[in-house]
Amino acid sequence: MLGVIGLNSLEIFKCLADKSRLRIINSLMIEPMYVELLAERLGLSTSTVSFHLKKLMDANLVSSKKEQYYTIYSLNEEILTMNLKELIKDNRNEEEILAQREEEYREKVIRSYFKYNKLKTLPVQKKKKQIVLEKIVECFERDRTYTEKEVNLIIADFHEDFCTIRRELIGFNLMERKDGIYKRI
Repeated sequence: MLGVIGLNSLEIFKCLADKSRLRIINSLMIEPMYVELLAERLGLSTSTVSFHLKKLMDANLVSSKKEQYYTIYSLNEEILTMNLKELIKDNRNEEEILAQREEEYREKVIRSYFKYNKLKTLPVQKKKKQIVLEKIVECFERDRTYTEKEVNLIIADFHEDFCTIRRELIGFNLMERKDGIYKRI
């Protein structure tokens, strides 16, 4: 029964925590329907029903299919018939869970400190600074050497204080400098 691809129990619970979505699910338990019919039966606007149906589809609770002029929505019975234990069980191992959390944190830091691929400010916190510097060092090819001028030009695309960032890249062991030549580690 757990053959549901991409089952995200948190998204399902978030969807079920909304009164309008529960009303839509209850209506769809009677029969599959199109947006306008759901809106009429529930006394909601079609845009409100469409918004909630999108959330329900994202959580894989509802599916849709085209029939003539209408899109008909129906419940995903496979998920709705799961018991609570099956729904909340996390089949990933600890390494996968940790890796996902780390990646989510990394993306959050990058969104916070970069705007239009420009570094707004260099973080003070060491872990966040490491993430920002790792993002910048991705622009340097491995197994290639760079002059200081080349390094400065690449860093300047991210931030005007290329001297500080260049030093930090070396300090965090992301790049090495030897005889004025730089290389990504």
